[in-house]
Amino acid sequence: MSFKDARLKPMDAEQLRECGHQMVDFIADYYKSIENFPVLSQVEPGYLRELIPDSAPEHPQSLQDVLDDVRGKILPGVTHWQSPDYFAYFPSNSSTAGFLGEMLSAGINIVGFSWITSPAATELEMIVLDWLGKMLKLPEEFLSSGHGGGVIQGTASEAVLVVLLAARDKILRKLGKDSLAKLVVYFSDQAHSSIWKACQIAGIYPQNCRMLKTDSSTHYALCPDSLDEIISQDCAAGLIPTLLCATVGTTSSTAVDPLLPLGKITRRNEMWFHVDAAYAGSACICPEYRPYIDGIEDADSFNMNAHKWLLTNFDCSALWVKDRNSLIQSLSTDPEYLRNKASEARLVVDYKDWQIPLGRRFRSLKLWMVLRLYGMEGLLSYIRNHIALAKHFEELVRQDSRFEVVTPRTFTLVCFRLLPPENNEICGNKLNRDLLEAVNSTGKIFISHTVLCDKYILRFAVGAPLTEERHIIAAWKILQEHAATLLSNL
Repeated sequence: MSFKDARLKPMDAEQLRECGHQMVDFIADYYKSIENFPVLSQVEPGYLRELIPDSAPEHPQSLQDVLDDVRGKILPGVTHWQSPDYFAYFPSNSSTAGFLGEMLSAGINIVGFSWITSPAATELEMIVLDWLGKMLKLPEEFLSSGHGGGVIQGTASEAVLVVLLAARDKILRKLGKDSLAKLVVYFSDQAHSSIWKACQIAGIYPQNCRMLKTDSSTHYALCPDSLDEIISQDCAAGLIPTLLCATVGTTSSTAVDPLLPLGKITRRNEMWFHVDAAYAGSACICPEYRPYIDGIEDADSFNMNAHKWLLTNFDCSALWVKDRNSLIQSLSTDPEYLRNKASEARLVVDYKDWQIPLGRRFRSLKLWMVLRLYGMEGLLSYIRNHIALAKHFEELVRQDSRFEVVTPRTFTLVCFRLLPPENNEICGNKLNRDLLEAVNSTGKIFISHTVLCDKYILRFAVGAPLTEERHIIAAWKILQEHAATLLSNL
């Protein structure tokens, strides 16, 4: 009996086969036509409530009816992150290998919070993070063969939270809980906002969150001398330096904090040193970009998002720690109903004790598939191609005297702006804000912005899997055309 003639069962192999083919065809057709959609959704807030019933259906509906609604009602409200004309924020890569791994994970559908709940899920995660750690040439202390190891978190926000909790509790166990009010966390004003949220959750007093100012003289990287000075002041005041969060590839401009001198400062002050390379970590598998994480030897933890720029579908945030027990002591729970011989004998890793939630998906499958189906060779080529495309865009900007590149391009992000007439910065900020809104409203491309030293800056981030040189050239033409219109109206 065809699926079309039968109600959908909770799980039936033949129905799954038929529906799965239909869904894969739908998704493949979406990718074939993705350039036909406005990159940035053009809908108004609340649009969907006018199109979707206010209660669930009483009787089953067909998959075709649902897919028709996806096509007609959902996709207009989607911002197409996989579009080759998507240049906003940072990329969120999708790939055939990543998709297949995600599909397999959904099909097996385990909840792998401890080794016994699915040994393969735990052991494959350990293995693939060792693979990736070796690709990055991380110190052996970060690998599972020693006292450390890797774990897949959902996002870099979760990663920085769990290491902050570990750093906090390491001190509180030594000095007592009353010391919480004295703990100090350090980061630059270019660090991701997730460090602020982590401090809030961890109970770090707001007045003890040290956000150090950066400027163009260091290309917005954290200055070691400034850090050293403020740590000395805090120590003199009886405070306790607890954690430094350094960034390799900041969100605003992909600035790179100097890990070598920062690591020496943290080691001297017995602080936890966390390195957030959520975006740029992927580039560091390339030998020519590996020097950006020189100094990682002094770090206690390192994080990069494979789901940003390493062809692994969201979510897959890789975190490595040198001392796994620091996480376990802070995050472990041991209720009776989860106890088992393997865990109690300490023969295995239970990843529930390395993260905030209990449950976890079989995420290592998709990373395993990406590493196997593309190999190191394919991934290096992929990263280098995007960097070449970004370099081409940077050259186009530099060739037009109406624009300037604001800070040197390091990876695939170009920070630039349209120069205001007579260097009028108030006019300049409005001019670039208007340019951003004009190009995004066309639906042909999507870019985002930041502010550096009070200047409104446009961000052009290359990294979508389908982006080619023709998309770079077309995007630049759109920017030039709208810039000319805005300047002519001044």
